[in-house]
Amino acid sequence: MTLSPAVRTRIESLLQGNRVVLFMKGQPSMPQCGFSAKAAGILGGLGVEFAHVDVLADPEIREGIKAYGNWPTIPQLYIDGELVGGSDIIEEMAESGELNSVLGLPPVDRTPPSGVTVTPAAAKMLREALDGAGAGSALSLAIDGRFQPRFQIVQASDNAIAVESEGVRIQFDAASARRADGITIDWVDDVRGKGLIVDNPNAPKPVLPLVPAEADARVRAGRLTLVDVRPRDERALASVGVPFETLDGDGRARLEALPKDTALAFLCHSGGRSQQAAEHFRALGFTEVYNVEGGIDAWAETVDAGIPRY
Repeated sequence: MTLSPAVRTRIESLLQGNRVVLFMKGQPSMPQCGFSAKAAGILGGLGVEFAHVDVLADPEIREGIKAYGNWPTIPQLYIDGELVGGSDIIEEMAESGELNSVLGLPPVDRTPPSGVTVTPAAAKMLREALDGAGAGSALSLAIDGRFQPRFQIVQASDNAIAVESEGVRIQFDAASARRADGITIDWVDDVRGKGLIVDNPNAPKPVLPLVPAEADARVRAGRLTLVDVRPRDERALASVGVPFETLDGDGRARLEALPKDTALAFLCHSGGRSQQAAEHFRALGFTEVYNVEGGIDAWAETVDAGIPRY
């Protein structure tokens, strides 16, 4: 394909405006092919901020990027304007530590995770699957930044970060290994479905509901940081009578910098927007996150009748 000047300019603008760019199918939160999922997962696992381009939504870029770097497949990773390669090369560089070096990140910690347990039921199913895949097969377990597991059967590698439990070899990428201490891999066939599950003690706890009366008491006792996510004009209409933080200005950054064991409760008008904000902070690794049920409307009804209703 001949690369038109207009498409070349678009690509060069993307590369000049962003240090790390991944051309992929889909988006990091919803990749549309396994190779794009792998590439985005590796970058996300390293905590790298990167721009992404969904080539499925832009046919000109989809074909143009192949001609631009003379690379025929998607995904493609560019760092500092230079083509790194596709998912296999990204994975190899991540495993060797070269990707950390290129990105200016600390060296890879290749210590195997400790306390990994495979239950007898899971071991039986896995050994059967590995035997069926042929000699030299191993289980690969990737745990992404949201602590979602992904299993694959791969070729065993002497260079991989690996542990063995119940006769099953499990291989990890470096980021997943750091998230795997103490995990238990089990096989279930019940109301949850049928398949492998991972009980991961390192995963952030879910957002929990909190009634206004308890939130009020805990804030007054200094055991809870309350965050009102509503914009300033709504807070001017009605606000709670206890100390609270906001997301205005540098508020979000200040809250995100707090210790991850800080107890946070989020408040809005009726509970919808605060739930979204709470999920964001839970995904950042905060271990005690609440959503105030019913928002300030319920607070006015059950705690402080002097708060205006709107």
